[in-house]
Amino acid sequence: MLGPVILAASRSDRMRRLVSAAPVTKPVVDRFIPGETVDEIVPIIRDLTDQGLELTMDVVGEDITTPEQAEAARDAYLELIDRLKPLYLGTRAEMSVKLSMFGQALEGGHELALKNVRPVVEAAAEIGTTVTLDAEDHTTLDSMFAIHDELRKDVPQTGCVIQAYLFRTEADARRLADSGSRVRLVKGAYKEPAEVAYQQRHEIDKAYVRILRTLMEGEGYPMIGSHDPRLISIAQELARTAGRKLDEYEFQMLYGIRGDEHLRLAAEGHRMRVYTAYGTDWYGYFMRRLAEKPANLRFFARSMVSKG
Repeated sequence: MLGPVILAASRSDRMRRLVSAAPVTKPVVDRFIPGETVDEIVPIIRDLTDQGLELTMDVVGEDITTPEQAEAARDAYLELIDRLKPLYLGTRAEMSVKLSMFGQALEGGHELALKNVRPVVEAAAEIGTTVTLDAEDHTTLDSMFAIHDELRKDVPQTGCVIQAYLFRTEADARRLADSGSRVRLVKGAYKEPAEVAYQQRHEIDKAYVRILRTLMEGEGYPMIGSHDPRLISIAQELARTAGRKLDEYEFQMLYGIRGDEHLRLAAEGHRMRVYTAYGTDWYGYFMRRLAEKPANLRFFARSMVSKG
């Protein structure tokens, strides 16, 4: 199983330096991260929305170690919102945020992250769009859900992410579905111990279906975060069974993966949102994309062989 090895490498400074210095890295990274600045990403936003797709934007960055870095992350999102405003895209371009970027792991991190993310959520609401709180490793989730609940008091459309491989997620899904929340369901992309998470792919897939059924039958807005053709078909069937219209749920996939499928689902009338990351601190995000799917790792390896 290479996934856990790659996830461990995502936290290694030595591997970060090695991968970042490799000449082949940038063109491969560009497959998943199409820009480093707002100026570079705005044309991508225009292009994808012109094709009938929707987006959720992620300013990449991790391992925040100072309050000043957390404030810089906040300001980067506020700059993005300022650039989205004249595009009048509304919810066709939302944002995804990791609370670790807003200082969650620092001393007093829960309060600091809430303080920093609140102006982003409020600014997004002012231009008619939304923010989704990404899930990180299991030790951060109680804080993330508490911040999500607090933000929804004033901005109820604020969404969150749940991960199918965690044992706790079925209970989390029931609570969120009952409260009418926007919820993105993913399989999970962090190395978690067997005490808290399923380790086998078939167990994760079965949990994903059980949780998705709960979301489809609930009062909220399900967001299906998966590239798996079988799970996509199951999601469509669960939506039909639950009597959901095409605008009462959506699919989400990563930029750079299964682009033809993005367009196919959009052409069928589905809401299809592309998770699009940008920024200079791309390493952790990139390594998790390699870990999630063997095909991504093979793509990187072939590129290194052909261009090295």
